[in-house]
Amino acid sequence: MKSNCLVMGHRGAKAYVAENTLESVQKALDFNVDGIEVDVHCCASGELVVFHDFTLDRMTNGEGEISKYTLSELKVLKVNGEFSIPTLAEVLDLIDRKCVLNIELKGKFTAEATCEIIQEYIKNHGWNYSDFIVSSFQHRELEDVYGFDKEIPLGILSKASVVEAMEFAETIKAKAIHANYAILTRDNVKKAQEQGYKVNVWTVNDIKTINRMKDYGVDAIISDNPDRV
Repeated sequence: MKSNCLVMGHRGAKAYVAENTLESVQKALDFNVDGIEVDVHCCASGELVVFHDFTLDRMTNGEGEISKYTLSELKVLKVNGEFSIPTLAEVLDLIDRKCVLNIELKGKFTAEATCEIIQEYIKNHGWNYSDFIVSSFQHRELEDVYGFDKEIPLGILSKASVVEAMEFAETIKAKAIHANYAILTRDNVKKAQEQGYKVNVWTVNDIKTINRMKDYGVDAIISDNPDRV
């Protein structure tokens, strides 16, 4: 069984603290994870905010589309009644290069702002390109990142086909395939790695599936329960 599989906290440590909050990110850091995955949207005032859903209704006391609110309007809302919606900059400052940050581009038009903040943290805060990976289901956003800065490591999210993900990955020189565990087999993990891709699997929470993914030899496991990996 492969023991050098990296551990990545999904939306921080989602099983323990409300997802995509600074407190959840800190909980993942407390588990000494190798990486943390968060989701970003652009809000109405232009900042990148860390939040999963396109709407506020499930996780906050607000309602409607997150992209239609300014940062100051979002900051008065509460996630699960007690937490604030963080900006990507706040998450970066908290992580402070203690682990890799996987930024999933969730909302539209997030590519340019994400590239700018990555470049800012590399230039002025001591981060390196290798401290980041940018992933998305949205091919257009990934193509835009590749157009802005070809140094930023890219991951192709897929819940359908590893082969199709690799075909797209080739067009933007992506570094990784971020596959749902349900589409992985020992063979397609090996094939992707032979093609030069890291295989980072999501979202794996139960011990049996964690062990199966390790047995397949995946490069990283993204989990709501990173302490189990």
